[in-house]
Amino acid sequence: MTDQQPWVATAYTRLADLLDDGPAEAWDAPSLCEKWLVRHVVAHVTMPVRLTPERFGAEMAAAGGDFTVLSDTVAARDAALPAADLLAQLRSPELHAWQPPGGGADGALSHAVIHSLDVTVALDRPAAAPADALTAVLGQLTASGGGWFGVDLSGVRLDASDADWNWGAGTTVRAGSGELVSLLSGRTLPDGRALPRG
Repeated sequence: MTDQQPWVATAYTRLADLLDDGPAEAWDAPSLCEKWLVRHVVAHVTMPVRLTPERFGAEMAAAGGDFTVLSDTVAARDAALPAADLLAQLRSPELHAWQPPGGGADGALSHAVIHSLDVTVALDRPAAAPADALTAVLGQLTASGGGWFGVDLSGVRLDASDADWNWGAGTTVRAGSGELVSLLSGRTLPDGRALPRG
């Protein structure tokens, strides 16, 4: 079985390089995550570097056990950190080795790929994750039948325009691999395309 953790490190490192080399205003551009700017997405994915298990538990208790509330609270607060700090956290070996509780290597990969695409697709930049990582996450998301993010895949054929990958039967949705990952993750693309919700 392929070791996916290096793909996680690559996705985060390339995302850091893209933001480091790009214009400062990119941090305040809308991401594909509803209500989140690019800086909120980066604050979210780097959360494991800043929160010890004890701190995470305290944050979770403060959020009433609701992880969505915790995520929004931490993203809103920590998005104000200096860009240099957030970039250093994106490049941190601690983040590159992190796996979500109960999610394992697959969860770590999907988290890195989906959220890095929230930034790169929104900014119209190439995917930070390697091509093989995109294909692996497409496999994860279609194996769940769209259930992870509540999209309705009935009567839909997904066709990657930049890879030898397709799935399903019906009305064809053709897009780049990264855009297909975003669609399967319940996102709306900058051109307005979205998959129906289940």
